[in-house]
Amino acid sequence: MKPTERIDYDPITGRPPLQLPEGARVAVWLIVNVEQWADTEPMPRTVLTPPAGGTSTPDVPNWAWHEYGNRVGFWRLLNVIDRHAIPAAFAVNGSAITAYPQITDAALSRHWEFLGHGYTQKNMQKVDDEPDDIRRTRDAITTATGRPLRGWLGPGLTETWETPDLLVEHGFDYVCDWVLDDQPTLLRTRTTPIVNIPYTQECNDVAMMLIQHHTAEEYRRRPTDQFDQLLADARADDSARVMALVVHPYIMGAPHRTKYLDQTLSHITGHEEALFCTGEQILDWYTTNHTVATTPAPAHSRTARAPIGPS
Repeated sequence: MKPTERIDYDPITGRPPLQLPEGARVAVWLIVNVEQWADTEPMPRTVLTPPAGGTSTPDVPNWAWHEYGNRVGFWRLLNVIDRHAIPAAFAVNGSAITAYPQITDAALSRHWEFLGHGYTQKNMQKVDDEPDDIRRTRDAITTATGRPLRGWLGPGLTETWETPDLLVEHGFDYVCDWVLDDQPTLLRTRTTPIVNIPYTQECNDVAMMLIQHHTAEEYRRRPTDQFDQLLADARADDSARVMALVVHPYIMGAPHRTKYLDQTLSHITGHEEALFCTGEQILDWYTTNHTVATTPAPAHSRTARAPIGPS
């Protein structure tokens, strides 16, 4: 099914308003991506190129660059997130669950939401068997968490023509790959629709630091400007917006960058109209305020900048 066959054009102007609880106007979710990169293949993202050019294996410097994030950078980011006492979403490769058990335990102990992120960090168009990859990812994460896996983020946002169909058929409720709106949207599949939760490319450290080559300070300036504009939009038409912040431990966990995530979170948490949540909390809020058949989520008290559904 082509992308244009999965979703109709629907401008945000004129939609029925969406209301967040307790006067909030922007639902903000922070996604921490933890990935396992193969040490036997050329690294698709590089910080250094070989002196003579070409593609080398083993690619020790670039594999080590990523591995630094899991050994050191993650724990630096964790300190920042803990200090702000906000919920987080944990997009993780199925293989990384056992490769980095202390990271898995840290996310579990903080009741982060786990999202499927492929079994390994590999383009979904290049995996040998996509249904098996999705199943293995789901099974690895549900075994670790003891609860159903609801959300999916493709590695590098990659999908095949069938990915949304396969996700529904494997029990997923939402996907984040379609970065095309500031509110949740519905995608058609060959069975029942799947909800797309707004993710981000613009406030994504991969795009900002590795592709656009901005200085570290850009991770303070751009997300705060984005939040301010989304808040203004939500006030103008009295309808909530969703904002995503995306970090990878090997990027924003680098010593010269982490403080800018801290400053960004300080700016956003300083606004009463910001509500920090996870993807499934956004999903449950949306489905109870939209014409999607679902059982309403149980009410929860407002804590840690306010969950809006089950955590």
